[in-house]
Amino acid sequence: MDEEKKEKMKRSLMFSAADIMKSIGILAAASCVGFLFEQLGFAEANIITVYVFAVLIISVVTVNRVYSLAASIVSVLIFNFLFTYPKFTLHAYEQGYPVTFLIMFAAALLTGTLATKLKDSAKQSGRAAFRMKVLLDTNQLLQQARNREEIISGTANQIVKLLNRDIIVYQVKEKSLGEAVFFPAEAENCEERFQEYQKERSVAVCAFHNNRHAGATTKTYGEAKCLYLAVRVSDAVYGVIGIAIGEQPLEEFERNILLSILGECALALENEKNAREKEEAAILAKNEQLRADLLRAISHDLRTPLTSISGNASNLMSNGKSFDNETKQNLYQDIYDDAMWLINLVENLLSVTRLEEGRLNLHISAELVDEVVQEALRHINRLRTEHTISVENEDDLLLAKMDARLIVQVLINIVDNAIKYTPKGSHISIRTMRNEDWAVISISDDGPGISDENKKQIFDMFYSGANQIVDSRRSLGLGLSLCKSIVNAHGGTICVEDNLPHGTIFTFTLPVEEIKLPE
Repeated sequence: MDEEKKEKMKRSLMFSAADIMKSIGILAAASCVGFLFEQLGFAEANIITVYVFAVLIISVVTVNRVYSLAASIVSVLIFNFLFTYPKFTLHAYEQGYPVTFLIMFAAALLTGTLATKLKDSAKQSGRAAFRMKVLLDTNQLLQQARNREEIISGTANQIVKLLNRDIIVYQVKEKSLGEAVFFPAEAENCEERFQEYQKERSVAVCAFHNNRHAGATTKTYGEAKCLYLAVRVSDAVYGVIGIAIGEQPLEEFERNILLSILGECALALENEKNAREKEEAAILAKNEQLRADLLRAISHDLRTPLTSISGNASNLMSNGKSFDNETKQNLYQDIYDDAMWLINLVENLLSVTRLEEGRLNLHISAELVDEVVQEALRHINRLRTEHTISVENEDDLLLAKMDARLIVQVLINIVDNAIKYTPKGSHISIRTMRNEDWAVISISDDGPGISDENKKQIFDMFYSGANQIVDSRRSLGLGLSLCKSIVNAHGGTICVEDNLPHGTIFTFTLPVEEIKLPE
């Protein structure tokens, strides 16, 4: 800070050739006007006023108040030399002239001083307005930022815009400084400058560990080319920003704005961190809840088929010789049905896990929709014989882009649901058609239907609704959630609606594949 004050004082004592020429020109113009007033017979008071006005102009157009002080003295001497008797000498014989000169000097000096203060005040007001604008723009940019990178880049670009200096940024990653990111003020030779600044990484590390300024204009690594400042809130440091100093240190005004911007940046980074941790905590809590729901559902839903399998197997082992063939066949069929139900459950669980982890790879190809429907019906469980299932194709050659294995699973899940939730003898209809660029597949039944309240949650994971399944076995509620995920992964949509007068219609879409005929 002492070095900055000395530098500022040194600059205030430096004389500018341009300001000197301005002062000489204004005093010369005032003298010409004075000669004109003298020729016109105006009183000396009018000429004195011209010189006072000239001093006022000089104080406004020059940088330093030294010029207005010097102009006040020189204007008195010029007036004495040109307009008092004897002329063209610095002598004044009349008794009242010394008082006139003193009043003229005082008036010129006071006028020049007031004008200089007014100019400085206007300059300070302009700086304050500029500072508020920069801070406001920075605040708006940081509010619109969506992640750490946008916060850092927005802050660095604002500092470059404010100071017109090179900026180098180190983000804190895993409690240490990451790689440097360079924001040049000028594009010319920026790569060379970046390499030079990277050699000062140890200075940035010092600023990070000590949580204080380091580098140029400080006592710590003062020979460095950049001034390194920690982006921090209290003791939490989120990064280090280096500002190229060179031969021109930051002014106090620039430093204050810079610290304000870094404070805004640190707060934005802290808010982003808190929001990210809150989101991660919410995801973790959701995953824990899903895991608990899954375990609870599995503990209930696996008990019935496993108990049935073990009971039937125990009967066959203990009393198999006393059972007739029909009884044995029924027991074998029950064991098979329960085993197939468990296999379907495991398939759904594996598919849901792959979808959640992003490991479900789609193998898209052009497939005949009718063939996929027929393949799905071959895997439907034996209960389909208790229902009437029909298929209606508006176009037997309808092609769609799909992963056939996954779409077969979608059809199996929806048709299985229709079988489970409708009474024996119900009619299930599968209809395929084309609607512009989409293949539309709908599965309808004439069962009791789904209430409007349940429709809102029917595709949620682990939701099975209030309906009772015909074989009294609970559903895990994974089937329709999995269907929605698979269809969405294909770029299609899935929905549920009422089938009048009663029943339900599930409809999903897939992208159409055009048939290319050979020329």
